[in-house]
Amino acid sequence: MTDGADVLCLSGILDTEGATALGHELTTHLRTAGSNRRVILDLTGLRLLSAAGIHVLDTHTSHLSENPVLVIVSTPHVREIFTLAPAPGLRVCPTLDAALAALPEMAPRQAAETAEGPEDQADELLGLRAKARTGAVIGMAQGIMLERYSLPGLQAAFDLLRETSQHHNVPLRVLASAVVTAPRPATDSSEWFPGRLRTPPPSPELLDVPGQGAYDRRQLLRTLVHEVVAVADADGAEVHLADHALGNSLVLESHSGLDATYRKHVAQVSAPPAVCARARLLGRPVSVADVTTDPDLLATEEGRAALAAGSRAMYAVPALAEDGACVGVITAHHARPGPWLTHVQLTALRTLADDLARWNSWYRRTVVLDALEHLHAQN
Repeated sequence: MTDGADVLCLSGILDTEGATALGHELTTHLRTAGSNRRVILDLTGLRLLSAAGIHVLDTHTSHLSENPVLVIVSTPHVREIFTLAPAPGLRVCPTLDAALAALPEMAPRQAAETAEGPEDQADELLGLRAKARTGAVIGMAQGIMLERYSLPGLQAAFDLLRETSQHHNVPLRVLASAVVTAPRPATDSSEWFPGRLRTPPPSPELLDVPGQGAYDRRQLLRTLVHEVVAVADADGAEVHLADHALGNSLVLESHSGLDATYRKHVAQVSAPPAVCARARLLGRPVSVADVTTDPDLLATEEGRAALAAGSRAMYAVPALAEDGACVGVITAHHARPGPWLTHVQLTALRTLADDLARWNSWYRRTVVLDALEHLHAQN
């Protein structure tokens, strides 16, 4: 949810039970929607749309012909349904970008006159894209929980995810990813991970997170990215972590000094020539002394966006786990071309990357597993 739109993501099969849950969600979101707010329904993860689902969509949106709900459809048979029998309160879009592009043209004049600035709008679109990317993972987690715990519906699964997320201060996306990728709990055990040992947070060499800071994922990553800017005398910085539920892609988790357009292009990175992906692939730091002289990078959207944002030089350091796997990447940006880091600064960045790897390993096997066991114990 953002200040301008709600994105509802559906995946799997929309049967009668799911259609009832969707009806409740639509009622809630459409009640709060108005002239300055839109509803986007992302059906790209939907494999099957039942007659009950079609009926719910039609009855809940039929009054919105002047202000239709935007529907993103990719599956051929679902697209055919909307083509053969178009609903007056739905407007079909092929992609999320197309739906987002339709928002300004559908907004009334008075809304445009009070619109936020370009940077605020770019941040909003970035948030909508992030929600759409992770919606499928949350949908998969709901489906797993629905089957595993015989819950009454998708809403009950989402409510349990949200309650557990808030109780353990674990972001909903991170928790959903863990549900999808964790081994199935033993059916005869009341514990998900019986016999595991809980350990205190690791002692960082450089990253200072006093008190309960190690348990607060968002705060720790914000502290980390600001520390990168400080120790590297950088003009900007970003931190990515690998997400196994998203094909082990690198997901942008924290940033400083980088504009929304650049962040859009590095929000989820799966392969080079992005600098963070190069560092992960090689398992060692990667330096780009001048973006304008790196033809592979300059040929990409992220390379051109970095240049447009004022980044001429970049330095990426992988965070390597004990087994050598890259669990994340720290990237520093500099406005002037050429090498700028001293030996002391290079050492500090490697130390921060090591701190990130140790913390990430501890967080996943302690805080995230605590949250999974809490979720398991509620059923």
